[in-house]
Amino acid sequence: MASSERSSAAAPMATTAAPRRQKVRLIFDRFDANADGGLDRSEMAALVAAVNPNVRFSAEQIASILDEVFRTYSDFVLHPGAGLSFDGLLQTYDDGAGDVDRDFEALGMPPPPAGSSRETDLDRRVSGGGARSWAVESPSPGIDYAATWTAVEDLELLIRRRIRACNRKKGVKDVAVGDGFSDTGWSTDLSAEFNRKMTFLDFTSSEFKIFLKELEGIRARVDSAPTRDERFDGHMGVGRTLYDHRLFSESLESFRRAAEIRPDDVRTHFKMGNALCSLGRLSEAKDCYFSALESAEMDAEGWATLLPQIHVNLGIALEGEGLLLNASEHYREAAILCPTHYRALKLLGSALFGVGEYGPAETALEEAILLKPDYADAHCDLGSVLHAIGERERAILEFQRVIDLKPDHLDALYNLGGLFMDDGRFGRAAEMYTRVLAIRPVHWRAQLNRAISLLGAGEGEEAKRALRDAFKMTKRVELYDAIAHVKHLQKKSKGRWNSMVKSEVGVDLEQPADVIVVETSKFKQDGKKGGTSVETLRDALPIRAFQRVSRLDRCDANLFKTELSRVDVPVSYSGIGGPEKSIRKSGLEVTLRKLLHFLKPEAFQEAVKAIDERVLSILDASGSGRIDLGMFCAAIAPVCAGPPEKRKRAAFDALVWRSVQGVQGQISRSDASVYLRYLSAVYFPSRRPREEEEEEEEEEGDDERAMISFPEFVDMFDNIDWGFGIMGALMKLENGDRLRQGGYSCDVCRYPIAGPRFKERKCGFNLCVGCYCEGKVPKTFRRDEYKFKEYWSSN
Repeated sequence: MASSERSSAAAPMATTAAPRRQKVRLIFDRFDANADGGLDRSEMAALVAAVNPNVRFSAEQIASILDEVFRTYSDFVLHPGAGLSFDGLLQTYDDGAGDVDRDFEALGMPPPPAGSSRETDLDRRVSGGGARSWAVESPSPGIDYAATWTAVEDLELLIRRRIRACNRKKGVKDVAVGDGFSDTGWSTDLSAEFNRKMTFLDFTSSEFKIFLKELEGIRARVDSAPTRDERFDGHMGVGRTLYDHRLFSESLESFRRAAEIRPDDVRTHFKMGNALCSLGRLSEAKDCYFSALESAEMDAEGWATLLPQIHVNLGIALEGEGLLLNASEHYREAAILCPTHYRALKLLGSALFGVGEYGPAETALEEAILLKPDYADAHCDLGSVLHAIGERERAILEFQRVIDLKPDHLDALYNLGGLFMDDGRFGRAAEMYTRVLAIRPVHWRAQLNRAISLLGAGEGEEAKRALRDAFKMTKRVELYDAIAHVKHLQKKSKGRWNSMVKSEVGVDLEQPADVIVVETSKFKQDGKKGGTSVETLRDALPIRAFQRVSRLDRCDANLFKTELSRVDVPVSYSGIGGPEKSIRKSGLEVTLRKLLHFLKPEAFQEAVKAIDERVLSILDASGSGRIDLGMFCAAIAPVCAGPPEKRKRAAFDALVWRSVQGVQGQISRSDASVYLRYLSAVYFPSRRPREEEEEEEEEEGDDERAMISFPEFVDMFDNIDWGFGIMGALMKLENGDRLRQGGYSCDVCRYPIAGPRFKERKCGFNLCVGCYCEGKVPKTFRRDEYKFKEYWSSN
């Protein structure tokens, strides 16, 4: 790599017909002293000094040059321990940072073999006899045969020629690909930076069809190679080149042909997984990565550099299917195998954040930033973690660091806008959302939140225009409600607004001054049959909210018995109690994925996070990472889909299944009591254990081992004080909380009422279920007692 003075000089004509890429490979191999497939700082320093024999660099100058190289080509550094990959060195020459021919001559290297004669091993193999060490050990194994070099060079020329012809017809220039979002942390053994490569913009064009025919010609040449090793090397080289140019389907075909030649080769399965993952075929990619992992672990020392990459990419494939807990295990393994793998640590932190494990997530992200201080995406995710744990000021600083590093980072801009809005800094929040919309004009949530920020800043007319624009982007009913709500309050308060907080759609206003809060004991039910008590509804509402976010209300409770019969869970001993059938959280996540198979990956991740925070945190209070599967199924059965009796039966059957020494169709009274205590901890965290219940248990003594049947279990389950006696109210909410109450609005919060409506008989005002449970009434109707009638339909 020549100095800047030399690289700017006119380059002489190449003195050999050998491919340019082959010369870079020979330079790379000469300075890759430890044959690990990368040039670390000491090896790069030796290269810079050697190709500039007439320049005497100071230590500071060398350090400055290396800092610039590793910063500019950071995406070609698989991990700090390995250094700059071959593709990274090749890219420096492609970018004009050096002159290949001049450096080749400065090093006094003999010209490489230019022919591809197949008469001798020396002509067939660039490296002479046998595969070179880096070809086996490096995660970036280059090309071993001269015929492959020729095929790759021809393919590169073909791709560039056809792409330019295709894009000229379209009248466009080659453009970089980017959307401003956080990167996925994708790891490949090629370390290809896609933005630096040209690609086809139209895969239906005639030029692309011609390219496919010419590609088959190159593959035919590879297939005609005399030896099995040459054919394998050729298809792998062609596949890597196609992958570099984002031609994933075509690269997959090449890797498949290579896999047919060497079915047990780790690299073929790994590269096939990369291509499949890029095509969005995650299930197939996952299988390929598992095959690669199985083969690599049989020779862990030989594949020590590639193993972390396999774990990372397998984690990404699992994450793409929504399995964050499983993904985090592989990210963690990659970080253990390679402690300097900052992307593995970043992905680990992101996955842990996604399941609500904020402490470990913060630690992993801070370690990633320590290794790579300018890692914008790690700073962004750390900001999100800090926000989640209430460290607002630190979160703002992290998001601002991200924007300093990457001004168009959409995630950081959007999140920073949310923090400013929460702090009442509406002008700054509107500025952030405006910048988001400049990057992504169709971001309806940014447009909605921009409207709320403008509203808070007192710009009512501009806020209404922004709301209308958001509604044009998406016809969501929440926006319709928000617009109606804004119009009503603007008219009522004449444009003066109180501070804002977020609600389900990111919009809600502080309680108006004409509202008072009274003791809910003053609320009475009107009618002979009575209604649902405030206390019961107050307990049921959070459970209903949990159902919606976890989507368990769409999961049939009858599926539990079938799923439990399929799972082979060995009996284990926790050391603090009797035997139990427990599995790791990652295994439980797989079971949940089967039960919630209808959810998209993003929705499933939200569901697992909610379940982890509310249920798993209780069942695994010790932090062992293992969950009693039967107890878990019994705990979520009451909030799943189905009639009440079927939910109770599903819970009972799960308890029967988990019983190690039980009687068929019965469970012990002590197991039922333990279950109900878990049920209280999960769904009624404010409920205190009844002293009478504890005394009753002490009096029973030996009766705790008595077996009970399903009817006896139901009696315990339905107890309103220490069971799940709110099932009736929960069923009402499930059946009616999305119902639109015929245009009625709540006289406290002003929102259109969806779900049950509570009308005060004497005063005539209406309350939604939320305001009813909070005891809010209009100030003009101050009474010692209120009588309400419930309406669970639009009548």
